[in-house]
Amino acid sequence: MGFDLALVRRAAVIGVAAMLSALLAGCGDTPGDLNEEAYQPLSPKLLALMQQKGTTLRAPVLVRAFKKEAEVQIWKMKADGHYTLLKSYPICRWSGQLGPKKHEGDRQVPEGFYSIGPAQMNPRSHYYLSFNVGYPNTYDRAHGYTGGQIMVHGVCSSAGCFSMTDQQIAEIFAIAREAFAGGQRVIQMQSYPFYMTSENFAAYRADPNIAFWKELKIGDDNFEVTKKDVAVGVCNGHYVFNAVPADGSPFDPTGPCPQLKRDKDVALEVAAKEKSDDAKVAELVAGGVKAVRTVYVDGGQNAAFSKLRILDVSRPAALAAGPVNVPIKMAKTPSADQLEAAKRKAEAAAAAAEKRAAAAHAVAYVDPNQIVPEKPPQSAQAASAPPAHGMSIPAIHLGMPALGGLFAPKPAPQPPVQSALAKPQPVQALPPPQHLATRGEATRHVLLRGTDTKSAANLDRRPRDQAKIDRRKLGQAKVDKPKAAAADAADAAEGATPPLPPSFSAAASGH
Repeated sequence: MGFDLALVRRAAVIGVAAMLSALLAGCGDTPGDLNEEAYQPLSPKLLALMQQKGTTLRAPVLVRAFKKEAEVQIWKMKADGHYTLLKSYPICRWSGQLGPKKHEGDRQVPEGFYSIGPAQMNPRSHYYLSFNVGYPNTYDRAHGYTGGQIMVHGVCSSAGCFSMTDQQIAEIFAIAREAFAGGQRVIQMQSYPFYMTSENFAAYRADPNIAFWKELKIGDDNFEVTKKDVAVGVCNGHYVFNAVPADGSPFDPTGPCPQLKRDKDVALEVAAKEKSDDAKVAELVAGGVKAVRTVYVDGGQNAAFSKLRILDVSRPAALAAGPVNVPIKMAKTPSADQLEAAKRKAEAAAAAAEKRAAAAHAVAYVDPNQIVPEKPPQSAQAASAPPAHGMSIPAIHLGMPALGGLFAPKPAPQPPVQSALAKPQPVQALPPPQHLATRGEATRHVLLRGTDTKSAANLDRRPRDQAKIDRRKLGQAKVDKPKAAAADAADAAEGATPPLPPSFSAAASGH
């Protein structure tokens, strides 16, 4: 007997814990006594409205909810298979902020596409009547969102639920009950942060949830175009609407999306609607619509209840404060004219840079043999020629005369190698390298350093082979050293190997 009492106590503790867990997870609606209200018939007025809308008592149902506008819409299917709006119900209380529910206890009303089956209807609700919306769905689980027990119920009290008045939930419950009795297996519930209008998307364009809301809008567009249940899939962590894998395989909620197959006509209509809505958003932004984020103390309620005195509403102080639209600073969007002007400016700058690069390339890679040397007057040439004693001849740089040798390295004078008996000679700077553009010009310059102007001119007029012979004769006649050095340098310029000067020989022999 004691063992049985222990089992009873343990079961009671488990039951209480489960009830507390449900309360913390969401609205915490646990089964109570069977309510007679769950079986009350629909009013003649509502039945007449159904007939007026072209639908019937047991035709399928679709539910749509909008948090910001605090509204639940009930749609009924007509004989042609399309849904028509039957009735809108103002929400008495919803909690949290705009945006999806992500974890248990955040008081958020979920956003997304959910499914309601007969087993989710609760005729024994402690909140008069209720039904579970089906959070978390496949999308929520793919993102690791937690929590549960999110209901549409009465009693105007919310901790993450859609809270209605008792009269409202009784009517909504009865509409769903009759649809299930007519053979509907699942009721689709579409939960949105607000009406999916261009005005709202222009205002909330900078909200942190905007990417998710644009994804929901695609589902809304599919419904607006077809007025039918939207086929919902999830792959790669994203919603996929009115599409199926082309190979017939199931969707992998966290895996890559496969190739999809869609109804072409529906897809084209949805794309056209999206394009039109985007153009309207751009027009509103250009017209000065400010980017905002709406902040609530804790949810809100429909304006229809603002003048009504509801004693049992949850957190009335939070409702009294009302929502606040917080402006969000954004970078100024340039106009079409500004974008076109910037494009032209960039293109002009690119063209100018290309011309400069082409010019630099042409100069850097010019053929030295095609350069016409600047021939200075002989008097100036002779006057600028430095003596050749005691100095080495630096390399002659060809090219870049058009830019004054801007890209050519400057020649650096090198000190001569002298013996102990050699007398130091003054070193004079060579003329600018642009006057030494060709080999012939360089040869004439070397000759001028060892001979007078007249002798150099005579040598220059004779054939090159004869000039060599004459220089050898001059060497045999024991010409003075300056002329011999000039002749050796000339031979070097022609490709011959000149004899070493005495100073180099002395240094090589170690003397």
